[in-house]
Amino acid sequence: MTTTDLIIIGSGPGGYRAADYAAKNGLQVIIFEALEAGGTCLNCGCIPTKCLAHDASKEEKPAFEQVMARKNEAIQQLKAGVETLLSQPNITLVHAKASFKDAKTIVANGEEYAAKYVIIASGSQAKVPPIEGIVYNPHGNSNVLTSTELLSIDHIPEKLCIVGAGVIGMEFASAFAQFGSQVTVVEFMKECLPTFDSDIAKRLRKCLAKTDIQFYLQAAVKKVENGKIYFEQKGKEQCVEADTILIATGRAANIEGLNLDAAGIAYDRKGILVNDNMETSVSGIYAIGDVNGRQMLAHAATFQGMRAINHILGKDDHIRFDIMPAAVFTYPEAACVGKTEDACKAENIAYKTKKGYYRANGRALSIEETEGMVKLITDEEDKVIGCHVYGAHAAELVQEVSALMNLNIKLNQLKDIIHTHPTLGEILQDIAIG
Repeated sequence: MTTTDLIIIGSGPGGYRAADYAAKNGLQVIIFEALEAGGTCLNCGCIPTKCLAHDASKEEKPAFEQVMARKNEAIQQLKAGVETLLSQPNITLVHAKASFKDAKTIVANGEEYAAKYVIIASGSQAKVPPIEGIVYNPHGNSNVLTSTELLSIDHIPEKLCIVGAGVIGMEFASAFAQFGSQVTVVEFMKECLPTFDSDIAKRLRKCLAKTDIQFYLQAAVKKVENGKIYFEQKGKEQCVEADTILIATGRAANIEGLNLDAAGIAYDRKGILVNDNMETSVSGIYAIGDVNGRQMLAHAATFQGMRAINHILGKDDHIRFDIMPAAVFTYPEAACVGKTEDACKAENIAYKTKKGYYRANGRALSIEETEGMVKLITDEEDKVIGCHVYGAHAAELVQEVSALMNLNIKLNQLKDIIHTHPTLGEILQDIAIG
């Protein structure tokens, strides 16, 4: 049996960053990866999707085969970087699927491993709902795809129907509409991006609709038959035709095959249950990232991993998981952090909102990006508790506010922070001054 200080299952952003951080703090680490280093985010998620979004936004678009080739080059370059990071002293990367034999033993490739601490970072996979007529075969010729298969497609679909208008659905809708696909989005909820501020989501949807994306909201898909998607909207049955169907109805924690029951690790339909230190029901075993279902974001996984390592090392930290920025890389972008107006109302939080618009900003005018809005939300003590943006570089604007929120900044303090001219950041300052 091989023994070490720490075993990590999965080498996505949570796993590989935790391994690096642990190794730099003197722990001997063995990290297992069943597929490819870098996990979903790098190989078939965040990074390749952003490559497509970037090329789709170009005025003169490259040939689609060039788009996919550049995407693959970016993945390979970053994957090589992850593998180099995981080859440093104190870290051993094992390309194998790992599972629990018991709470103290991991099995991979028929060999047994043991460690005082284990971090499960096995990520998630696309959920495919049980809709009549949907035939999903990731290794076959089905026209029903998840984001993984669509990122490897060798042509631009003529008619693309996307089931689900969350972050994944909206990013693909934006990109492929710009590439020339006729895009239809069918969403069960009353608005796209249900986790975003509804005001921002509505404005972004209307902006994307101008690119001829057809949205059907409050629509329940009933069946798929002969290239047609049948759905019910407000009691009326409708259908759309598509040669390619993207299922973008969320992701499910990768817990199958881990043999969690043998280790006594508690879990539910959302994922592995953890406390605020990311520790599971079994002392010394942690679960981070998508597999615990708390916040399915790559950067959330990274910082959950750091929290777990800090707990192992007995170190305190000041990571604020209640301040978690997020972005959707459509064109234009949208991003958010903190409380939405809907959440404030639901939680009976006294709040105020202030808005600023790109069209009044010199930088936005100079780069011809005048479509956009910034919304700041403050509590009754003037503390900034939320920021919601759609427009160019929305993610960067939200990141600035995220940093300030970690310092519990008040709007009155934001107005005194000097911003470079001309920048989009001046929209924030104008809101604070106004």
